Amino acid sequence: MHDPLAMDPACRAVLEEYEARAAREEALWSTFSPEEFGRRRDEMLLPVGRAAGALLNLLITEAGARRILEVGSSYGYSTHWLAEAARAIGGKVTSLELHRAKTEYAAERLARAGLASFVEFRIGDALACLAALPGPFDFVLIDLWKDLYVPVFELLHPKLAPGALVVADNMLQPPSARPHARAYRDKVRASPDMSSVLLAVGNGLEVSRYR
Repeated sequence: MHDPLAMDPACRAVLEEYEARAAREEALWSTFSPEEFGRRRDEMLLPVGRAAGALLNLLITEAGARRILEVGSSYGYSTHWLAEAARAIGGKVTSLELHRAKTEYAAERLARAGLASFVEFRIGDALACLAALPGPFDFVLIDLWKDLYVPVFELLHPKLAPGALVVADNMLQPPSARPHARAYRDKVRASPDMSSVLLAVGNGLEVSRYR
């Protein structure tokens, strides 16, 4: 079994750098008003966290999910966990992100971790990018603004490979995301060809399998 916590030193060092930044920012944004957080949220890392990252990595490697899609790169923390798994099984990550500056930040760190060749970034509106991708995908991480989760799933659903796994972050935290998270879970669970479970890992992960 691939051990996601026993990765090589270069990759581990980059993840630790991300986690140190996340700790600094958490102390800062906990002092923000909701209005200020809304204005500045794109400045923040807001990562899935180590437990969730390790689980994503393990799901990919154990499933042999080589065609990996990330909808919402942000600054690339989760991208590193996906890319390390892709390297382990000979896969590839396609990562969608609206902001070029975020992908540049991520790409520099992927290069330092020796993972750059396992990730292709697509920059632009997530729905437009997803509509243009042919699929099929074996594994998908959905982690962008929560009001987009349902339309992302609607576009994604026909592009899933048999047995594909779809993981959606922020199902439990923050509280402000819960209405959209509930709408997403209702949508997925209404699909007769999807089985789904909510895991209290990190900020809450809905893990769904396409039958």
